[in-house]
Amino acid sequence: MEKVVGHLQEELKGLRTGRASTGLVENIKIECYGDLSPLKQIAILSTPDTQSILIKPYDPSIISNIEKAISQSDIGLMPSVEGKTLRIVIPPLNEERRKKLSSHAKEFGETAKVSLRNIRHEANKQVDKEEKDDVLTEDDAKRAKDDIQKIIHEFEGKINDSVKKKIEEILKV
Repeated sequence: MEKVVGHLQEELKGLRTGRASTGLVENIKIECYGDLSPLKQIAILSTPDTQSILIKPYDPSIISNIEKAISQSDIGLMPSVEGKTLRIVIPPLNEERRKKLSSHAKEFGETAKVSLRNIRHEANKQVDKEEKDDVLTEDDAKRAKDDIQKIIHEFEGKINDSVKKKIEEILKV
């Protein structure tokens, strides 16, 4: 369940908010040395100001690969090469784009909740199996299912909080 929440937070980090964030590009896969690597492993990422991201690859010879991968990604931003670095200028978001990004955040949250429900289903199946095999009594099985439900509610709250926080960040002008 912690992994589900962690994965959600990684996905939300990749949504634009109108401010520069290295989270927008850090997980873009870049072809280098015959393999695909996340950008954060092959370059130094920084935000020198609120409207731009600076990318300084450890090996300047892969700048063109980085530029190509970012241009082809679905983030909708174009990098510009400045010597041995790349700069991505983050334009301000319009209202329509903010609403679309908010709905993406909600979709990510719903996907995470579905994952939690699948975990609950598997856990309840395990409890039923143990009850059937006489490992657990009927009362213990009921208590275990109640505990599972409480934990699920706790993690759904974390998901809701993360999504709400991200939507507020997106809608903030």
